[in-house]
Amino acid sequence: MTLRVAVVGGGPAGSSAAETLAKAGIETYLIERKLDNVKPCGGAIPLCMVAEFDLPENIIDRKVRKMKMISPSNVEVSIGSTLKDDEYIGMCRREVLDGFMRDRAVALGAKLINGTMHKLELPMSANGSYTLHYADHSDGSLEGKAATLEVDLVVGADGANSRVAKAIDAGDYNYAIAFQERISLPDDKMAYYEDLAEMYVGDDVSTDFYAWVFPKYNHVAVGTGTMARNKADIKKLQAGIRARAAKKLRGGKIIRVEAHPIPEHPRPRRVVGRVALVGDAAGTVTKSSGEGIYFAAKSARMCAEAIVEFSENGRRIPTEADLKVYLKRWDKQYGLTYKVLDILQSVFYRTDATREAFVEMCSDIDVQKLTFDSYLYKTVVPANPLIQLKITAKTIASLIRGNALAP
Repeated sequence: MTLRVAVVGGGPAGSSAAETLAKAGIETYLIERKLDNVKPCGGAIPLCMVAEFDLPENIIDRKVRKMKMISPSNVEVSIGSTLKDDEYIGMCRREVLDGFMRDRAVALGAKLINGTMHKLELPMSANGSYTLHYADHSDGSLEGKAATLEVDLVVGADGANSRVAKAIDAGDYNYAIAFQERISLPDDKMAYYEDLAEMYVGDDVSTDFYAWVFPKYNHVAVGTGTMARNKADIKKLQAGIRARAAKKLRGGKIIRVEAHPIPEHPRPRRVVGRVALVGDAAGTVTKSSGEGIYFAAKSARMCAEAIVEFSENGRRIPTEADLKVYLKRWDKQYGLTYKVLDILQSVFYRTDATREAFVEMCSDIDVQKLTFDSYLYKTVVPANPLIQLKITAKTIASLIRGNALAP
């Protein structure tokens, strides 16, 4: 037999899974609703992703080597001096990154379906097929033509509002909203953001996370992350970041407005039967930083590698227990990272006092190096004991000075 796998969702997660499966000779179908999808996203990718996923430089709009953390009282801390000459944070547009990764998966043998999955019909027997009911948009129409696809295994990479997750009763999770405006700036203003990104904290710009100004190809992405659901509240926060960065954005024109949900924690069930969730559908976005691109692609690759391994390159159908090995490996490799970032968010994003302490702490060179190394290479880098003790002491001192330890 030849294993048949449907990957639902053609973003970095779905494309990464499809590429790995197709390379192994597994019959792979990659289903994506919008082939020109422009996802609202900060678009930052770490250096390790460029290397691990063999991403060409021409899909990276900007190489950010400097960042500014800006506190609620507008205290600015410049960070980035610890970066080596060849280190940077890549800034990309999702429509460019997604398109490249999807096209590569197709070139390696994945069969692309431009379609919207409406229903996933579960098998009637232990080794029965999963049936996907979808609208085929290959004729260019929005409504599409009804079609079905039978497969042995499904990878749900269809984002925070995952229909695959609903079909397997994977459970709900809390989610934040990323709201973003793309703003075209005059040349002199754009030059300021040549290799610089800004992060703002404060109740006026985000009551839960942070707001950002990230440089892209010929514009900046200006946005906020929030747990707010009310449109008026979200617009108020967006107005806050626009006001805080007003001088730097003067003369700019809004060219696009975007919003999208971002999961806050993993779903209760990420593997059910022969269906596995990856990326946003599984809830792999990190706390504190809200980063999701690398972890989405990485989780999907690890899931696909487990499928290849336990299917013996497509010669047998993996079981639920086989697929859950991917989760065990994932949690072992990244569980500590998620716990640390969860703690950081709960400590430093509580009040404006704690946010002031957070920005002050970021002025320390040892903290900067630890933070950048952790971000660029995706490990909770263990500093030597003396430096770790120093960082802990400075953290407590910053919290005390900002009266941030009060309940």
